[in-house]
Amino acid sequence: MSLIVSDRFSLIIGLGKTGFSCAQYLAAQGERFQVADSRQQPPFLHQLRSEQPDVAVHLGDFPHDLCQAASQIILSPGVSMQEPALVEAAKVGVPIRSDIDLFAQAARSAGVPVVAITGSNAKSTVTSLVGEMAHNAGLKAGIGGNLGEPAVSLLDDDVDLYVIELSSFQLESTTGLGAAVACVLNVSPDHMDRYDSLMAYHQAKHRIFQSCKAAVVNGDDALTNPLVPDTVKQTRFSLADPDVGQFGLRKKGGEVWLAQGLQPLLAVSQMAMSGLHNVANALAALALGQAVKLPMDAMLNTLKTFTGLSHRCELVANIDGVDYINDSKGTNVGATVAALEGFGPDLTGKIILIAGGVGKGADFSDLAAPLKHFGKQTLLMGQDASQIEQALSGQVMFSHVHNMQNAVKTASQMAESGDLVLLSPACASFDAYSGFQARGDHFAELVRALA
Repeated sequence: MSLIVSDRFSLIIGLGKTGFSCAQYLAAQGERFQVADSRQQPPFLHQLRSEQPDVAVHLGDFPHDLCQAASQIILSPGVSMQEPALVEAAKVGVPIRSDIDLFAQAARSAGVPVVAITGSNAKSTVTSLVGEMAHNAGLKAGIGGNLGEPAVSLLDDDVDLYVIELSSFQLESTTGLGAAVACVLNVSPDHMDRYDSLMAYHQAKHRIFQSCKAAVVNGDDALTNPLVPDTVKQTRFSLADPDVGQFGLRKKGGEVWLAQGLQPLLAVSQMAMSGLHNVANALAALALGQAVKLPMDAMLNTLKTFTGLSHRCELVANIDGVDYINDSKGTNVGATVAALEGFGPDLTGKIILIAGGVGKGADFSDLAAPLKHFGKQTLLMGQDASQIEQALSGQVMFSHVHNMQNAVKTASQMAESGDLVLLSPACASFDAYSGFQARGDHFAELVRALA
């Protein structure tokens, strides 16, 4: 049976948080649209039918003829562009866009600059930090994207600056973002269950640099180097001594300082965040903020008070000289390596790592080196614990635990004063929890019960 559609309409694919935000945005613009979702009960179905009862909603397999009849497809990040109906629609010339395209077009029209941030790790921390720097500089900043509010929900005539976190999934279908400054913080394997190779994942991340006015580059990670015209100013951050105009670390008076070129800016000991990985995050934020002319004083004052995000290297408690750190947001190998290397050098003891969950096709072998150096024991749990075991076998000490309760109890029994118990799973949480937040909350609850 042929589907009857209007002559011209947008088709929103996916009715989760992002798809629903696009529906609200298009409705406010007076544009015609329809919605399709492969699920029979998508999360925002009731809200859409309540707010927009006349909008056609198609549930189940994506209809090929509907996709090909649309004037444009707005794709939610959870849906792969390799879906057969989307592949066929692209072949006949239907533009496939993201919510970020809608957002960027509106932001450009309003003349509001966009700070665009992606990376395998730390993008939420850096996005939040730059947003806080903007607020402390007296600007009204819209902060969101992959973090918090969907991008199109942030659109506001009174906003001075947008600070947007972007995932590789969002960037796959984003074209010509045109950010005032764009940054790939780091690249390490993630979502290998969706991408054919690290190169495919890398290419998705680097779409953030399309038409950008300035770029911030991690001088310690060659995979972040953008292919942009020479007219695009590039600023580097690194944990090494910085070149003129670049951001890095210098020693002054026996202390390590954040610095720009030869100029010391702030002693690392004055930062509210701890860990070497957060020093890198601070340097990235300074480079991004300077690119949009945030005052240096406001940025440095923010670093003195910004303690980081919940579930990201968050101190839960110190019990009998042992720090318990919640890094449940460490859902890939690179994040866990960053946490191990960030905390390890400053410890008098060793790290007991709690890891495991849904591995997303990851290669866990990169965990071996920092665990050899800083680890006391690795406690493995969850669906893909055996895969982590295979990667670490014969190289580091590990044992299996049944669940989080067992992990926290075992860790507390083997930890000594000066040690650190680190929940940084290197995996997603969906085998046992509704999300990384629930996993981290459960860990924190169990830790506090030890006191």
